[in-house]
Amino acid sequence: MLTVNFNLFKVSDGDRFLDVGCGEGRHSYEAYRLNNGSGITCAMDLDDLGLKKTKYVLDHMDQQNGFNGNRNVLCGDALNLPFKDASFDKIICSEVMEHVDDPDQGIEEMVRVLRRGGLLAVTVPTYVPEKTCWILDSDYYNHPGGHVRIFTAQGLVRVLHRHSLRIYAIRYEHAFHSIYWIMRCIFGLKNEEARIPDLYLRFLELQITTKSIFVSRVERFFNFIFPKSVVIYTKKI
Repeated sequence: MLTVNFNLFKVSDGDRFLDVGCGEGRHSYEAYRLNNGSGITCAMDLDDLGLKKTKYVLDHMDQQNGFNGNRNVLCGDALNLPFKDASFDKIICSEVMEHVDDPDQGIEEMVRVLRRGGLLAVTVPTYVPEKTCWILDSDYYNHPGGHVRIFTAQGLVRVLHRHSLRIYAIRYEHAFHSIYWIMRCIFGLKNEEARIPDLYLRFLELQITTKSIFVSRVERFFNFIFPKSVVIYTKKI
Protein backbone atom coordinates (compact mmCIF):
# COMPACT_ATOMS: atom_id res chain seq x y z
CA MET A 1 0.00 0.00 0.00
CA LEU A 2 1.50 3.28 -1.15
CA THR A 3 0.70 6.61 0.48
CA VAL A 4 2.73 8.72 -1.97
CA ASN A 5 1.34 8.83 -5.51
CA PHE A 6 4.22 8.21 -7.91
CA ASN A 7 2.27 9.82 -10.73
CA LEU A 8 2.70 13.09 -8.82
CA PHE A 9 6.13 12.21 -7.47
CA LYS A 10 8.02 11.13 -10.58
CA VAL A 11 10.98 8.78 -10.14
CA SER A 12 13.12 8.24 -13.22
CA ASP A 13 16.16 6.23 -14.28
CA GLY A 14 19.28 7.46 -12.54
CA ASP A 15 17.48 9.23 -9.69
CA ARG A 16 19.14 9.28 -6.28
CA PHE A 17 16.24 8.36 -3.98
CA LEU A 18 16.02 8.39 -0.16
CA ASP A 19 13.20 6.88 1.92
CA VAL A 20 13.41 8.42 5.42
CA GLY A 21 11.70 6.18 7.97
CA CYS A 22 11.12 3.49 5.37
CA GLY A 23 9.36 1.05 7.71
CA GLU A 24 9.21 -2.22 5.77
CA GLY A 25 10.21 -0.49 2.55
CA ARG A 26 6.94 -0.03 0.60
CA HIS A 27 7.98 3.24 -1.06
CA SER A 28 11.57 2.08 -1.54
CA TYR A 29 10.38 -0.94 -3.53
CA GLU A 30 8.31 1.21 -5.86
CA ALA A 31 11.09 3.76 -6.37
CA TYR A 32 13.58 0.97 -7.08
CA ARG A 33 11.19 -0.56 -9.60
CA LEU A 34 10.52 2.77 -11.32
CA ASN A 35 14.19 3.68 -11.72
CA ASN A 36 14.87 0.15 -13.03
CA GLY A 37 17.52 -0.47 -10.41
CA SER A 38 19.59 2.46 -11.66
CA GLY A 39 20.74 5.52 -9.76
CA ILE A 40 20.74 5.15 -5.99
CA THR A 41 17.93 3.85 -3.79
CA CYS A 42 18.49 4.33 -0.06
CA ALA A 43 16.07 2.99 2.59
CA MET A 44 16.65 4.27 6.13
CA ASP A 45 14.95 3.55 9.44
CA LEU A 46 15.68 2.94 13.12
CA ASP A 47 13.85 -0.40 13.23
CA ASP A 48 16.19 -3.31 12.58
CA LEU A 49 13.44 -5.82 11.74
CA GLY A 50 11.87 -3.51 9.16
CA LEU A 51 15.27 -2.94 7.57
CA LYS A 52 15.89 -6.69 7.32
CA LYS A 53 12.55 -7.14 5.55
CA THR A 54 13.34 -4.26 3.21
CA LYS A 55 16.72 -5.72 2.29
CA TYR A 56 15.17 -9.13 1.69
CA VAL A 57 12.61 -7.75 -0.78
CA LEU A 58 15.18 -5.59 -2.60
CA ASP A 59 17.45 -8.64 -2.92
CA HIS A 60 14.50 -10.57 -4.37
CA MET A 61 13.80 -7.75 -6.84
CA ASP A 62 17.41 -7.97 -8.03
CA GLN A 63 17.03 -11.70 -8.64
CA GLN A 64 13.64 -11.42 -10.35
CA ASN A 65 14.34 -8.40 -12.54
CA GLY A 66 18.05 -8.64 -13.13
CA PHE A 67 18.64 -5.39 -11.26
CA ASN A 68 22.11 -4.73 -9.99
CA GLY A 69 21.58 -1.20 -8.84
CA ASN A 70 23.25 0.83 -6.19
CA ARG A 71 20.90 0.48 -3.24
CA ASN A 72 21.51 0.70 0.46
CA VAL A 73 19.52 -0.23 3.57
CA LEU A 74 20.77 1.43 6.72
CA CYS A 75 19.90 2.38 10.27
CA GLY A 76 19.78 6.14 10.70
CA ASP A 77 18.16 9.03 12.54
CA ALA A 78 15.85 11.39 10.63
CA LEU A 79 17.11 14.30 12.75
CA ASN A 80 20.76 13.67 11.85
CA LEU A 81 20.96 12.21 8.34
CA PRO A 82 24.32 10.53 7.60
CA PHE A 83 24.67 12.05 4.11
CA LYS A 84 26.47 14.97 2.46
CA ASP A 85 24.63 18.05 1.26
CA ALA A 86 22.62 17.67 -1.99
CA SER A 87 23.07 13.88 -2.07
CA PHE A 88 19.57 13.05 -3.38
CA ASP A 89 17.14 14.01 -6.16
CA LYS A 90 13.97 12.63 -4.52
CA ILE A 91 13.10 12.07 -0.85
CA ILE A 92 10.01 10.52 0.76
CA CYS A 93 9.25 10.83 4.46
CA SER A 94 6.02 8.94 5.11
CA GLU A 95 4.34 8.80 8.56
CA VAL A 96 7.51 9.84 10.41
CA MET A 97 7.21 13.48 11.49
CA GLU A 98 4.51 12.66 14.07
CA HIS A 99 7.11 10.50 15.86
CA VAL A 100 9.98 13.00 16.10
CA ASP A 101 10.68 15.54 18.82
CA ASP A 102 11.69 18.34 16.45
CA PRO A 103 9.92 18.31 13.04
CA ASP A 104 11.72 21.50 11.97
CA GLN A 105 15.06 19.82 12.43
CA GLY A 106 13.86 16.76 10.51
CA ILE A 107 12.70 18.85 7.55
CA GLU A 108 15.88 20.95 7.69
CA GLU A 109 17.99 17.80 7.45
CA MET A 110 16.03 16.45 4.47
CA VAL A 111 16.28 19.80 2.68
CA ARG A 112 20.03 19.81 3.35
CA VAL A 113 20.59 16.45 1.63
CA LEU A 114 18.16 17.24 -1.23
CA ARG A 115 19.57 18.94 -4.32
CA ARG A 116 18.13 22.25 -5.50
CA GLY A 117 15.12 21.49 -7.68
CA GLY A 118 14.70 18.07 -6.05
CA LEU A 119 11.36 16.72 -4.78
CA LEU A 120 10.31 15.95 -1.22
CA ALA A 121 7.02 14.25 -0.28
CA VAL A 122 5.98 14.29 3.39
CA THR A 123 2.98 12.45 4.81
CA VAL A 124 1.47 12.55 8.31
CA PRO A 125 -1.81 11.37 9.88
CA THR A 126 -4.68 13.84 9.50
CA TYR A 127 -5.93 15.74 12.53
CA VAL A 128 -9.47 14.43 13.17
CA PRO A 129 -8.86 10.64 12.96
CA GLU A 130 -5.61 11.05 14.88
CA LYS A 131 -7.20 13.14 17.65
CA THR A 132 -10.07 10.64 17.86
CA CYS A 133 -7.64 7.76 18.39
CA TRP A 134 -5.75 9.71 21.09
CA ILE A 135 -9.03 10.31 22.94
CA LEU A 136 -10.27 6.72 22.66
CA ASP A 137 -7.14 4.88 23.79
CA SER A 138 -4.01 6.34 25.40
CA ASP A 139 -2.05 3.27 24.23
CA TYR A 140 -2.24 4.76 20.74
CA TYR A 141 0.43 7.30 21.65
CA ASN A 142 1.65 6.38 25.13
CA HIS A 143 4.37 3.87 24.27
CA PRO A 144 8.03 4.02 23.16
CA GLY A 145 8.27 5.12 19.54
CA GLY A 146 4.64 6.25 19.48
CA HIS A 147 3.17 9.45 18.13
CA VAL A 148 4.29 12.53 20.05
CA ARG A 149 2.29 15.20 18.18
CA ILE A 150 -0.80 15.74 16.04
CA PHE A 151 -0.44 17.81 12.88
CA THR A 152 -2.99 19.84 11.02
CA ALA A 153 -2.40 20.11 7.29
CA GLN A 154 -1.93 23.87 7.71
CA GLY A 155 0.61 23.30 10.49
CA LEU A 156 2.69 20.98 8.33
CA VAL A 157 2.48 23.43 5.43
CA ARG A 158 3.90 26.16 7.67
CA VAL A 159 6.82 23.93 8.67
CA LEU A 160 7.61 23.12 5.03
CA HIS A 161 7.41 26.76 3.94
CA ARG A 162 10.04 27.66 6.54
CA HIS A 163 12.60 25.50 4.74
CA SER A 164 12.82 26.72 1.11
CA LEU A 165 10.18 24.30 -0.15
CA ARG A 166 7.49 25.12 -2.72
CA ILE A 167 4.33 23.04 -2.39
CA TYR A 168 3.00 21.82 -5.73
CA ALA A 169 0.29 19.36 -4.61
CA ILE A 170 -1.64 18.25 -1.51
CA ARG A 171 -3.59 14.99 -1.44
CA TYR A 172 -5.51 12.97 1.15
CA GLU A 173 -5.36 9.17 1.35
CA HIS A 174 -6.52 5.98 3.10
CA ALA A 175 -9.98 6.87 4.45
CA PHE A 176 -10.76 3.20 5.08
CA HIS A 177 -7.72 2.95 7.33
CA SER A 178 -9.10 5.75 9.51
CA ILE A 179 -12.04 3.47 10.27
CA TYR A 180 -9.75 0.57 11.12
CA TRP A 181 -7.64 2.47 13.64
CA ILE A 182 -10.68 4.02 15.29
CA MET A 183 -12.13 0.50 15.63
CA ARG A 184 -8.87 -0.72 17.15
CA CYS A 185 -8.95 2.09 19.70
CA ILE A 186 -12.61 1.45 20.58
CA PHE A 187 -11.92 -2.24 21.28
CA GLY A 188 -8.47 -1.54 22.77
CA LEU A 189 -5.17 -1.54 20.89
CA LYS A 190 -3.85 -4.32 23.11
CA ASN A 191 -6.88 -6.48 22.34
CA GLU A 192 -5.46 -8.27 19.31
CA GLU A 193 -8.32 -10.78 19.23
CA ALA A 194 -11.21 -8.29 18.89
CA ARG A 195 -13.44 -9.80 16.22
CA ILE A 196 -14.79 -6.71 14.45
CA PRO A 197 -11.44 -4.97 13.82
CA ASP A 198 -10.00 -8.31 12.69
CA LEU A 199 -12.76 -8.82 10.12
CA TYR A 200 -12.36 -5.26 8.87
CA LEU A 201 -8.59 -5.76 8.57
CA ARG A 202 -9.24 -8.77 6.33
CA PHE A 203 -11.33 -6.53 4.09
CA LEU A 204 -8.48 -4.00 3.89
CA GLU A 205 -5.94 -6.71 3.09
CA LEU A 206 -8.23 -8.12 0.41
CA GLN A 207 -8.54 -4.69 -1.19
CA ILE A 208 -4.76 -4.21 -1.16
CA THR A 209 -4.28 -7.50 -3.03
CA THR A 210 -7.27 -7.36 -5.41
CA LYS A 211 -7.33 -3.57 -6.02
CA SER A 212 -11.08 -3.49 -6.70
CA ILE A 213 -11.84 -0.46 -8.88
CA PHE A 214 -15.24 0.04 -7.25
CA VAL A 215 -13.85 -0.06 -3.70
CA SER A 216 -11.01 2.27 -4.69
CA ARG A 217 -13.51 4.79 -6.06
CA VAL A 218 -15.55 4.63 -2.87
CA GLU A 219 -12.44 5.24 -0.78
CA ARG A 220 -11.38 8.17 -2.98
CA PHE A 221 -14.76 9.76 -2.26
CA PHE A 222 -14.34 9.31 1.50
CA ASN A 223 -10.78 10.66 1.31
CA PHE A 224 -12.45 14.07 1.14
CA ILE A 225 -14.28 13.39 4.43
CA PHE A 226 -12.06 11.43 6.85
CA PRO A 227 -8.70 10.56 5.28
CA LYS A 228 -6.06 8.82 7.35
CA SER A 229 -3.09 10.68 5.83
CA VAL A 230 -2.30 14.01 4.23
CA VAL A 231 0.45 13.96 1.58
CA ILE A 232 2.27 17.19 0.75
CA TYR A 233 4.42 17.26 -2.39
CA THR A 234 7.16 19.88 -2.47
CA LYS A 235 10.09 21.08 -4.55
CA LYS A 236 13.29 22.61 -3.17
CA ILE A 237 13.78 26.13 -4.48
